[in-house]
Amino acid sequence: QVQLVESGGGLVQAGGSLRLSCAASGDTVSSYAMGWFRQAPGKERECVAAINRNRGSTYYADSVKGRFTISRDNAKNTVFLQMNSLKPEDTAVYYCAASTFVGTPVRITSYNYWGQGTQVTVSS
Repeated sequence: QVQLVESGGGLVQAGGSLRLSCAASGDTVSSYAMGWFRQAPGKERECVAAINRNRGSTYYADSVKGRFTISRDNAKNTVFLQMNSLKPEDTAVYYCAASTFVGTPVRITSYNYWGQGTQVTVSS
């Protein structure tokens, strides 16, 4: 099974950028559909971006479309989430997840493996 470790979170001002990384071990990310989720205090965890195994298909939540980009580097066995034009409402714990489902899953229950999360805080 795959183990996932996120990094790259932190405190940033509104309008700034962050790049989150999700390093995998124990298996290759190319074997999974990968997703980035976030959970803000008092809110449900939601999928903000996902990418299928073959990199040909991506999903973005409407709230991040045009600002966030998911990508994977199979040679580094890492998945990234580039976040630009950050807003205070992007503040949340961000989780990386891996799915054995075919396609570009967006439901929490479609994901088999999860990282521990990384905090992103956007100040106004």
